[in-house]
Amino acid sequence: MTASTTRAPETAASDPSAFTGLDRQGKLVFVGLMLGMFVASLSQTIVGPAMPRIVAELGGVEHYSWIATAAMLVSAVSVPIVGKLSDLYGRRWFYLGGLAVFMIGSILAGAAQGFWFLVFARAVQGLGMGTLMPLSQTIIGDIIPPRQRGKYQGIMGAVFGVTSVVGPLIGGSITDNFGWRWLFYLTLPIGVVAFAFILRYLHLPVSTQHGKVDFAGMLTLTPGLVIGLLATTWGGSSYAWDSPTIIGMYAVAAVFLIAFVIIETRVEEPLLPMRLLARPIVALSVAASFAISVAMFGAIIYIPVYAQGVMGVSATNSGAILIPLSVAMILTSIVVGLLITRTGRYKPFLVLGGLVLVAGYALLARLQYGDSQWQLTLAMIVIGLGLGLAMQVYTLVVQNAVGKRELGIATAAIQFFRNIGSTIGTAVLGTVMTSRMATAIQDQIAALPQDQLAQLQQGGGLDASGLEASVLDPSALEKLPAFLVDPIRAGMGEAMHDVFLTALPFVIVALVISLFIKQVPLRDTLESEDELPTQPGADAAAELGGTGTEPAELHPRTGSIPVVDTEGPEPRDGREPVTAGER
Repeated sequence: MTASTTRAPETAASDPSAFTGLDRQGKLVFVGLMLGMFVASLSQTIVGPAMPRIVAELGGVEHYSWIATAAMLVSAVSVPIVGKLSDLYGRRWFYLGGLAVFMIGSILAGAAQGFWFLVFARAVQGLGMGTLMPLSQTIIGDIIPPRQRGKYQGIMGAVFGVTSVVGPLIGGSITDNFGWRWLFYLTLPIGVVAFAFILRYLHLPVSTQHGKVDFAGMLTLTPGLVIGLLATTWGGSSYAWDSPTIIGMYAVAAVFLIAFVIIETRVEEPLLPMRLLARPIVALSVAASFAISVAMFGAIIYIPVYAQGVMGVSATNSGAILIPLSVAMILTSIVVGLLITRTGRYKPFLVLGGLVLVAGYALLARLQYGDSQWQLTLAMIVIGLGLGLAMQVYTLVVQNAVGKRELGIATAAIQFFRNIGSTIGTAVLGTVMTSRMATAIQDQIAALPQDQLAQLQQGGGLDASGLEASVLDPSALEKLPAFLVDPIRAGMGEAMHDVFLTALPFVIVALVISLFIKQVPLRDTLESEDELPTQPGADAAAELGGTGTEPAELHPRTGSIPVVDTEGPEPRDGREPVTAGER
């Protein structure tokens, strides 16, 4: 086998310089992985513009968020489970299975005749996404050493940027011209091609770890996550944060998750090894990635809301409002990957990325009603640069810090906490927006001249909930008196200021955490030093070559090695010392 094949290169272990890049087979595998990731990430962005039409046709507008929540919950739960099982039983068939499950979910979603069947189909898609996303990055780690992995993960990061641009743009067009069902069918041909590439070209060594599956961990983690994430999603919207329902759900989730942690410290093959999170470089990378995910989804979800509600951009054009952010992230991600491969250093990019993100969110938080669109564009470009500098690098840091045996669960861990961060960020920032919007709009209206207020009173007053709804509904806004448009948009601007200001501490925390992440040399081998094969007799040779200063535990079979005087004994009576050959 060559060092650049997809079969865990043998020569790379003994001769790190042998890896010069992926061969033809490796490149085809990489193409298959990128297609799989493209399909999974596109499905998260392409449906957005069609959501109003979908719920209008199938009903269920009061449960609107479940279409996204179902996929998110199942994906978050499946990530650590699939990551661990792939470490135990190999990645190839799990990846192929995840791709197949995702395509089945797409077919079911396209054929849905009712709202709750569509929710079920999205949950099936979520299971596929929870398999594809982490395993794509894990397989890259299986076939490419960390030192060369940067440029490939840069391309991988660019895939997310491309789908965030392409998804909303083509989603609206396909919905208008062919119907929303084709949004789910569109990804099927790409999925089939990806399946064929992986089936034909990916052949990794079969894992020899076959340990006992941690069923107890699965049975405690799954309900703990589902209940906790549902409470986070419903809090502040369906129920008040201090309602007995939300508090009770968090209490039940805490019991399950505490039980999960206790179980993980005792089982032979834990689903999420606590010893992994006890390593500072892993724990810090996971924590920083979590914090950035909170802020990142705050930007992706709520910048279009700001554009529509405050600047008056149409819903059709709001899908394109994130293009500057996405393009900046795509280009920066690719360049950073190449630079890491060339220099072998990653920490400068983490710190610089954190600084740029803080600057970007500070610009975002300074926006107010009346600012021009170029000011929003500038903030988005700066945020895109920051995300491109840092987001994918955390995965590389974690993968470089663990051995091949733990590669799957380590990659899944960082993806898992990103999912949790995005869920919490979307829910918390959404609560900030809705709670602040009501009071801010009312305050702005209360500041109107007395004659305009009297005119409103003569008309029977205004429904506060109707004002909040009208800010994102141009047709409803047109029906209101013209002098109310500016106060409503200004109030929305104040609410969005609080949203972006709430996200700012998370990027500051990510920056501070990144300062403490150590720079560790990137390996040129697929295996860690502990996993590299040793030649027969190497241990004995090492022992015989000891200096006598090593601790005894380094020589378990012989104990400490006596000092060898390499200068030889002093000559006796003027004669040369006796050599072994003279005895």
